[in-house]
Amino acid sequence: MTMTEAATMIQPNLRRSTMASIIRTFRNENRIEIWSNRGGRGKILTDQQEWAVVNLVRARNDIHPTEIRQHILDNDDMFNNVEAISLPAIARMLKRHQVSLKQLYRVPFERNADRVKQLRTEYVQRMMELDADENHHKFLFLDEAGFNLAKTSRRGQNFIGQRATIQVPGQRGVNITMCVAISEDGVVRRRPRIGSYNAALLVTFLDELNQVEGI
Repeated sequence: MTMTEAATMIQPNLRRSTMASIIRTFRNENRIEIWSNRGGRGKILTDQQEWAVVNLVRARNDIHPTEIRQHILDNDDMFNNVEAISLPAIARMLKRHQVSLKQLYRVPFERNADRVKQLRTEYVQRMMELDADENHHKFLFLDEAGFNLAKTSRRGQNFIGQRATIQVPGQRGVNITMCVAISEDGVVRRRPRIGSYNAALLVTFLDELNQVEGI
């Protein structure tokens, strides 16, 4: 059998020279497998270590590459063989595992829990019952919200096809809390302060609201 006939039997488009190279390698080295790439420096991280980094990103989508590098260098248990690693090496490793940089979304996990949804449903039903009552009720809605003026990261990393998310609130710096009471006529009373509201401050706010509305 000629080289051309043997190549045609294996694959129609296989070249004669390729077939000759396979046979020559088998005669000289008694192998047909392709050698793995052995040139240059080997992998810095093992497969187990790479998956540890990937799981770190999955647990915290807003983690920065510099924080990943610092985590690798500080963890002597899992990464005891790593003395140094560059940011491009971390980026290439994450790309191999289908992790990419993308828009960071804020997802309020607690607000979407089944227990909280049930409480909201019961609240709406109670309000509808009061609204249908013969006696007229004037509703006052009281709530507080915290915020600050610090900037937060808007980019994160996760697997391709999955959003990068962090839990809220993700605030930095000094918090500003606004306590507001509104009715169907608009804002009745508002009081901002630095820090959070406690029971005593809330009672004071209700006393001020009582002087305005006489509740």
